[in-house]
Amino acid sequence: MEVRPGYKRTEVGVIPEDWDVDYIGEKTTKVGSGITPTGGRKVYKREGHPFLRSQNVGWGNLFLDDIAFIDDSTHETFRATEIETDDVFLNITGASIGRSAVADERVTGGNVNQHVCIIRTNRDQLHPRFLNLFLLSSAGQRQIDSFQAGGNRQGLNFGQIRSIQIPLPSLPEQRAIAAVLSDVDALIAALDRLIAKKRAIKQGVMQQLLTGKTRLPGFSGAWEVRTLGEILDYEQPVKYLVQDTEYNDNNRIPVLTAGKTFILGYTNEQGIYENLPVIIFDDFTTASRYVDFPFKVKSSAIKLLKTKNGDADLRFLFEKMQTLKFAIGDHKRYYISEYQHIEIDLPSPEEQRAIAAVLSDMDAEIAALEARRDKTRALKQGMMQELLTGRTRLV
Repeated sequence: MEVRPGYKRTEVGVIPEDWDVDYIGEKTTKVGSGITPTGGRKVYKREGHPFLRSQNVGWGNLFLDDIAFIDDSTHETFRATEIETDDVFLNITGASIGRSAVADERVTGGNVNQHVCIIRTNRDQLHPRFLNLFLLSSAGQRQIDSFQAGGNRQGLNFGQIRSIQIPLPSLPEQRAIAAVLSDVDALIAALDRLIAKKRAIKQGVMQQLLTGKTRLPGFSGAWEVRTLGEILDYEQPVKYLVQDTEYNDNNRIPVLTAGKTFILGYTNEQGIYENLPVIIFDDFTTASRYVDFPFKVKSSAIKLLKTKNGDADLRFLFEKMQTLKFAIGDHKRYYISEYQHIEIDLPSPEEQRAIAAVLSDMDAEIAALEARRDKTRALKQGMMQELLTGRTRLV
């Protein structure tokens, strides 16, 4: 394929003629990881020096909710792995190989364990955030994957990391690329915070409306206590179970499970469940989902729940179920034997529908924000491909 004017073919692909290609090891002052303190978790503290593990390094961001800490005396024995601001972290073992992020003031002065590599760049030649973006790009991940025997992502050694080749524009252009993509990251982070805030608000509204502590205008009167078994019918999903051979991403009917994954894949339109809406409830996990579109299911442990006589709003019942604590015993088929006897209090069907509408509107707002965030993430991926290959120039 002919290369367009102003570009050249290199080991890392087609890049602008004024860009270079070099090894990470030639542009860094440190490539190394730490160790886990003797005693492991027993030496972790509630405060002190941050101690980063692989679970704290995400795809471009740091997850510090479960950050560990070590005391001064332990830190003194790990001086060689002390974190500096703008160090690049790269996970080098386990399922999270290839995840990378940049150190900020929250972790400066801390340490890393043996599963996290610190890459410290020569700041006059390689901007750390540009390096981090390259490691996360498809070109960077391909090189990381190439070191894994058989594609099982077992581990990276320091020599392999130093041998990763990176396309290099001038330092000002590196800074410009990092700044533009950092602005997109800031927008994504702001959307994540707004989504979390909206979810928290919904939880508060649920606690008020689903318990009757707060009543919607126009409604009064006592609520009625009934069992789930009196209100809901269940159906076994035997007729709607998907076969492994049915999966095909070109199809449009989702295959559902009630766990965290929810949609496992897609299948054809034969033998689908269409008596909607329905609550799918998983005996194994007690997770549930409100579903208003045709589907098939993966597990026979799922129950398909509907109202018995249409005298209750299914969306209200789903939201009410999210507030219940389903005790898990020592067997695997809980709904029939135990959960149908759980008592809940219900307002009139009209008030149920009004409450369900309020919560549905809040869900729609959250879903719209999630769609905007996901679109922004996809946009960022496209921008990375353009900017990190020099197809689009900023300077």
